[in-house]
Amino acid sequence: MYQIGDAAQRTGLSLRTIRYYEELRLVVPSGRTSGGFRLYTEDDVERLMLVRAMKPLHLSLASTREMLAARDRLARGVAAPGEMEALVAVLRRYVTTASSELARLEVRVENAKETVAHLRHEIEEQPRQPRRARAGAPQRGT
Repeated sequence: MYQIGDAAQRTGLSLRTIRYYEELRLVVPSGRTSGGFRLYTEDDVERLMLVRAMKPLHLSLASTREMLAARDRLARGVAAPGEMEALVAVLRRYVTTASSELARLEVRVENAKETVAHLRHEIEEQPRQPRRARAGAPQRGT
């Protein structure tokens, strides 16, 4: 079991963010010490990392909860056969959403690479500036 500081270090999230995720009921610590400190299992830490990884998808809170609930029910194996298909469909929808966002980000990365290459080319094409003469050094041609 990990205390919140250890969970934060393992996930790269701040203590404040982890507490906020708890407040939103996205990730709830599995236990508490006798002193009231939050305790997180390895599964809790993995869930924190999943929520962090979902952030760039810009999902609504309701969508994030829906995806996590579907994942949880499938993982526990408590869904009826018909429900399992519906839960898998929910997860597939989020895979499609994530794939679309990835494609959009890849276009942005390619555009950024092209801009950097263009600017580097412009810099290399600029004529070199002559060095300034040092103070007191004789000038050529004088």
